[in-house]
Amino acid sequence: MYKLIIRPLFFLFDPEKIHHFTFSFIKILSKIPGVPAIFRGLFQVNDEKLERKLFGLTFKNPVGLAAGFDKNAVLYNELANFGFGFVEIGTVTPKAQAGNPKKRVFRLKADNGLINRMGFNNDGLKAAIEKLKHNKGKIIIGGNIGKNTATMPDSYTNDYAECFKELHPYVDYFVLNVSCPNVGSHAKLTDKSYLIELITKMQELNKEFSTQKPILLKIAPDLNEIQLDEIIEIVAETNIEGVIASNTSVNREGLKASEEMLEAIGNGGLSGKPVRERSTKVIQYLADKSNKAFPIIGVGGIHSAEDALEKLNAGADLVQIYTGFIYEGPSLVKKINKAIIKS
Repeated sequence: MYKLIIRPLFFLFDPEKIHHFTFSFIKILSKIPGVPAIFRGLFQVNDEKLERKLFGLTFKNPVGLAAGFDKNAVLYNELANFGFGFVEIGTVTPKAQAGNPKKRVFRLKADNGLINRMGFNNDGLKAAIEKLKHNKGKIIIGGNIGKNTATMPDSYTNDYAECFKELHPYVDYFVLNVSCPNVGSHAKLTDKSYLIELITKMQELNKEFSTQKPILLKIAPDLNEIQLDEIIEIVAETNIEGVIASNTSVNREGLKASEEMLEAIGNGGLSGKPVRERSTKVIQYLADKSNKAFPIIGVGGIHSAEDALEKLNAGADLVQIYTGFIYEGPSLVKKINKAIIKS
């Protein structure tokens, strides 16, 4: 039904507008008595074989929703009914910001992909906290944090620190987003010495709390082997809990979309099927080269149960979906979980 009726209808409209409409629609539906139970019956799979224990947390299943979907922690309680094992909110920045000018999300239908240059648009830290205060405890929540676009390089760490301290009581784990191609001063955020400095500061702040929260680093799919070796070294040196591989890509090779279309779209991060292989190779390299020394959350191009199993077999411990959720619909979560049980 989703791919035959709902998706073709949704795809008639601007991606960002239909995203907001869908949020409102799910919110309204979920307030109707009995509807959340219907969603759970349709999409949830409950089986002990799906349970995963990682960095002190117990995930009821290994399929999560990637950051960027529920930026402002508006829908995580409702999304828990769709069978996810965890939801990552954000990217959250200290101050609210509008992001890049619209239009900034583009569908590549022939490629089953998206290009976005949202630019960390979000309602800010305080707004996210207010929403998280209504957490019903149904699902593990990750907090993806970043810097404001207007923040000067010497204050980057302060932005991450503010988000980390304020969000700490409300999320189960943190993700340092240093790999989004749609924010300025990208070079500093991928510099090894700076990353060690940033992670070290977050770990110092973590120790100020009675309960420490896991910290993960989100990396790009476009890193070469030298850069991936540096990531492994960073993890070893800082003892960070894990890595999310990977973010969106700036690589446009092998797309079915025409050069004219891509030129008209302009810059932005590519997600969906076109990044599947690239993301899996990054996971495989990190897992093999490090002798599986740290947990990996695999994300990028998961549009089927087979895609998810590919990530897990490559060395991922958990997986996340985003673009696949848009193209394939909510049944994708159930399909993946059922395939994991059988594997």
